[in-house]
Amino acid sequence: VQLVESGGGLVQPGGSLKLSCVASGFTFDNYPMTWARQAPGKGLDWIAQINGAGTSTDYADSVRGRFTISRDNAKNTLYLQMNNLKPEDTAVYYCVRGFSVAGVRGQGTQVTVSS
Repeated sequence: VQLVESGGGLVQPGGSLKLSCVASGFTFDNYPMTWARQAPGKGLDWIAQINGAGTSTDYADSVRGRFTISRDNAKNTLYLQMNNLKPEDTAVYYCVRGFSVAGVRGQGTQVTVSS
């Protein structure tokens, strides 16, 4: 099982980024997927999830209305579109297999929101 995130970077407040996570080593569309993040000095927080078919999503209150989770099962890829970014969104972002943040995850991608 391998998950590889990309797309992070430095962005100004109010800006946008789109994260990607390419999955391999398992049947991607059999699994729900989760995005989680870890801010400096804090624990791993669940922020969004999507079912295997991509037809059902859920979000943490902190990102609802600003972030959109999606997936392309033909490409074995999970996405996170992040709009209206805030400094408090600064964190390492991980994709996780399953609905729990305790599942298999990638190495993460750093997102820094700063002016």
